[in-house]
Amino acid sequence: MTLPQALHLWIAGLVVIGDQATKAIVRRTLELHESITVIPGLLDLTRVHNTGAAFGFLDPIDFPYKALVLALVAIGALAGLAFYSATLEPSQRLTRTGLAFVIGGAAGNLIDRVTAGYVLDFVDVYRGDWHFWAFNVADAAINVGVALMILELLGVGRVRVSRTV
Repeated sequence: MTLPQALHLWIAGLVVIGDQATKAIVRRTLELHESITVIPGLLDLTRVHNTGAAFGFLDPIDFPYKALVLALVAIGALAGLAFYSATLEPSQRLTRTGLAFVIGGAAGNLIDRVTAGYVLDFVDVYRGDWHFWAFNVADAAINVGVALMILELLGVGRVRVSRTV
């Protein structure tokens, strides 16, 4: 295993650990739908259970074996990401790092789905009556990872070689 590969495994592992540690604190501290104000009018910690997919998609819909189906989809996505990661060139540093964040976040949420049947979300950002979807450390890591991958696509960090003749 190369140093960059080890670093990416560490990133993914730290995301999972950070995600699961914060969720353990929330489980011990807050009851379902209970809130603690962090920044009045902007940020609360509110315990919610997301039985759906990203951004609560499918949350209000109930069907047999929903948690199992969503867990299998997540496992398939993780396998696809791992396969894709193995095909990347070493020079694609931002994409490889971004995928480490995405894989760590997806694994953190998968642990919830498999062990509890839902994903625990708790970061509640709002202004007035408008609320963003509640999220967690894993969700934030996934977004950071996607942002890094987009930056790579846009050419950020790419070494430019002058080709003057």
